[in-house]
Amino acid sequence: MNVNHSNTAITESACKITDEICLPDTNLPRVVIIGGGFAGLALVEKLKHKEVQVVLFDKNNFHQFQPLFYQVATSALEPDSIVFPFRKQINGYKNVLFRLAEVEEIQPSTNTIITNKGSVHFDYLVLATGTTTNFFGMDNVESHSLGMKDIRDSLNIRHMMLQNLEQAAITCDDKERDALTNFVIVGGGPAGVEMAGALAEFCKYILPKDYPEYPSSIMNIYLIEAIDELLSTMSEKASTKTLKYLKDLDVKVLFNESVSDYDGSIVTTKSGKTILAKNLIWTAGVKGQFPKGIDEKHVVRGNRLKTDSFLMVEGYDNIFAIGDIAAVITEETPKGHPQVAQTAIQQGKYLGNILLKIIKNEGVNPFEYKDKGSLATVGKRRAVADLGKFKFAGYFAWLLWSIVHLLSISGFRNRLMVGFNWAVSYFTYEKSNRLIIRNFEPKSSINNTKK
Repeated sequence: MNVNHSNTAITESACKITDEICLPDTNLPRVVIIGGGFAGLALVEKLKHKEVQVVLFDKNNFHQFQPLFYQVATSALEPDSIVFPFRKQINGYKNVLFRLAEVEEIQPSTNTIITNKGSVHFDYLVLATGTTTNFFGMDNVESHSLGMKDIRDSLNIRHMMLQNLEQAAITCDDKERDALTNFVIVGGGPAGVEMAGALAEFCKYILPKDYPEYPSSIMNIYLIEAIDELLSTMSEKASTKTLKYLKDLDVKVLFNESVSDYDGSIVTTKSGKTILAKNLIWTAGVKGQFPKGIDEKHVVRGNRLKTDSFLMVEGYDNIFAIGDIAAVITEETPKGHPQVAQTAIQQGKYLGNILLKIIKNEGVNPFEYKDKGSLATVGKRRAVADLGKFKFAGYFAWLLWSIVHLLSISGFRNRLMVGFNWAVSYFTYEKSNRLIIRNFEPKSSINNTKK
């Protein structure tokens, strides 16, 4: 039975109980998108109301605004202010469908994807699955630390921090108290720098009020970076200024150091240094994640998919990759484009335009990335900005960072919530979301329990 895709309602009779995921019948080309991050949603926006059927798959039913994960982790924002339901996002898009499922396998020979809920046939497949934390094979570090690539990671960091601070107020063991109140952040990129700055402000302004039992000086924050500069993808001016801001906030920055082991209490570096800490946050690297089924010879460094300049995965004629998972390897970009939101958004918009032309057998131009600049913040009124030839830092960089991020959040309500929280924090340094909603258990404890 054919279902006219212009109809807003889909009757139950259109669905059959089979191994296939129920979708309305259509004579239009079906574009399946896996992943609703910045790239996936940008593509959806370009294909809405067009002569294609778009099916968006994601293991979550919401989009996550990753640049503000660190603010959820440090109690500045609630998680629901930086997530937005996909179904609300696509409401009114008659040719766009969302299905909550985790894609487990791609079968290119039959143009089929296999999910944990059933299978779906595609005419064109777009992988926008993003990245996950890369612990570089260090199992102990992975078991005892936390990454920051998911909203749940941010909540885990918040609960770990608050539980450990509460336990520090209980214990009479000085060594144990030191371990509970010491924080180690690994990785000096934007995520690590912003996390360190937010933790330092928590220590300076919140700790003395909430925990008068011990001095705020007991909370030490370490930022470990494997090379000799912070924010290596930005200018030297941005790196130098960021280091000054962190030192002003009493963050201990360790250059040319890398973590070699962590047992949950002691961080060991390759040079032999040890740091007593029960809080380790890993922002030192990412790796691509995508379903099995793509030939490994098309996977390059960082577990990314090698594509041509039209974002088509090497070796396939109807499978594309966009966002952090895509590595557009050319003479100009031997390592691919930077894995940042603006790259993902530009690629999603570009692919939306050329897919429609490819379907009509029209000629297309290759993707060209336009770098709009970089921003990073180190707490209130402290930020750095690289905007082409203009490189500046301080209050105006922070104001620009705030405006750009606020306008980028999905949903008017979410922008309002974040803006209100920022306004309150600006005048009071108050972080009102210091709630332990559920007990946090380290992965190592959960694994031991299963055994």
